[in-house]
Amino acid sequence: MHGDDPAMVVGWPSMCTVSVVIPSFNDADMLRQCLHDLSRQTRAPDEIIVVDNGSTDDTSDVAAAAGVRLIFEPRRGVLRATAAGFDAATGEVIGRLDADSRPAPDWTARVAARFDADSDLVGLTSTGEFYGCGRFWRFVGRHVYLAGYFWFVGLMAGQQPVFGSNFALRRSAWQLVRGRVHLDDPHVHDDLDITFALEADMRVEYDAALRVGVSARPFDNVAGFKRRASWAFHNIAVCWNDVSWWERRRRARAVRRRRAHAAR
Repeated sequence: MHGDDPAMVVGWPSMCTVSVVIPSFNDADMLRQCLHDLSRQTRAPDEIIVVDNGSTDDTSDVAAAAGVRLIFEPRRGVLRATAAGFDAATGEVIGRLDADSRPAPDWTARVAARFDADSDLVGLTSTGEFYGCGRFWRFVGRHVYLAGYFWFVGLMAGQQPVFGSNFALRRSAWQLVRGRVHLDDPHVHDDLDITFALEADMRVEYDAALRVGVSARPFDNVAGFKRRASWAFHNIAVCWNDVSWWERRRRARAVRRRRAHAAR
């Protein structure tokens, strides 16, 4: 967390440009609110890209009415949609939100300032604050579901995970890892796959003050929850087939030793 860092002060001039990519499939109403929140940022994004992933609702009309850049990715799958948006982005930093994300007013400012302040930073991420549910499910969502995601995926990947509803990545890093993500596999999660594609020395930082509201829809039905969990375990197995868990841990330990030595 960087609440005392002068680069985190709202209004601090930023040098890097920020594109925000939002994949969307039949989420027009949620997307409308997300784009509204982005229009009220203390530091406006330099570019907003909505990726219509074959929607049959008003997703495209909502994007057009907001005056943002709209691209189409007819091949279904969140990784394909995210990759299409990342490929099209022109900003030095690419922010990633979901259609149901509700970014805090300082979200873009914090992203820009943090990357400006640290030229070695590759990624920035944080958790989400669940809305559309009661206090119990908000607690479970934050402290069990998402905390469990960060802990478990971090252990499996040997890398700080990014969370799809709330992260940013340098465009240069995306260009380096793009060939490693599994675009031909429709049963992978984009955030998990990108996390595994990053090299151990590509530093991702967790910033608890990077605030985004996220929908409690994952808890709406058991079948959807099971499907997401099944995809996650499938995704891990696919990525371990590329680079084993043992090798990932070895690389992570080597990076920690180098950083500790450099800090002396």
